[in-house]
Amino acid sequence: MNTSNLVLIRKNQTDISDVVRAAYDELTIGKKNNLKRRKLFNTLFRCLCALAVVLAVSVLVVLLSSVFIDGWQWLDWQFLTDFPSRHVEKSGIKSGIFGSVMIIVITMITAIPIGVGSAIYIQELMRESWLKSFVKTNISNLSGIPSIIYGILGLAVFVRILGFDRSILAGALALSLVILPIIIIATSEALAAIPNSIRNAALALGATKWQMVRDHILPNAWAEILTGVILATSRAFGETAPLLIVGALSYAAFVPEGIFDYFTTLPIQIFNWTGRPQAEFHQLAAAGIIVLMAILLVTNSLAIFLRNQFKRKII
Repeated sequence: MNTSNLVLIRKNQTDISDVVRAAYDELTIGKKNNLKRRKLFNTLFRCLCALAVVLAVSVLVVLLSSVFIDGWQWLDWQFLTDFPSRHVEKSGIKSGIFGSVMIIVITMITAIPIGVGSAIYIQELMRESWLKSFVKTNISNLSGIPSIIYGILGLAVFVRILGFDRSILAGALALSLVILPIIIIATSEALAAIPNSIRNAALALGATKWQMVRDHILPNAWAEILTGVILATSRAFGETAPLLIVGALSYAAFVPEGIFDYFTTLPIQIFNWTGRPQAEFHQLAAAGIIVLMAILLVTNSLAIFLRNQFKRKII
């Protein structure tokens, strides 16, 4: 090989090295620019999220401040122990508190066993098939239906067909329909989160499916199930539309003595006061909102305490 050929080969190698080096430099610069761009987008996204949180919290603080300023002066023992009246200074929420407590207790007694039992059957005992997918899809759809639709259904079935009239039982059953999908979905998710190794170990030791669910699955899922129950109960406590459709009273100067008596609830009493033209009744409504939030806070705190007591660490 002569000298000219060697020079030509070396020149070609040099050209190839320059091309590779240029491509590498361009790729490195592109990566750096892409990294800067991603960091910029990440910073913008974090700022937008922080702004959304600040706006939401600010609106909440303004609303709560307005409610407390308007209603705090009316909070006293008389307000809690008197019945509603057309005289502002004599009005109270006794009938609303008793009605709300009674209807929520009956709703929980009705909805929780049915909801948890349905979720156990769907998630643990029902075979995988198109029917199971169909049922789960429709339950998810039911959770998004407006509550007034359940009120219309309750009016048709519980009030007229079954003849419960405008009673606490009819209202509680209507509210049960509202929160059933929430309880079923929350329970199903809690059961699905349990590792299959626990199921396989129980079945391998000779346990039946019911023994597996009762002794191993439910004890580990109770905390998450109670979380769903807390959310469902809180929603039921503040519902108004289904109860108005069923026939709850907007004014009741008595305490219901049984499940077939007429009733009113605290949210309905607040709704009634906000519709009055006098500014004093609007302040009474604000005081009722404070009491309602306090009741929800106490009941939710108790439920969270019980949830933490049931909580187990899954190994």
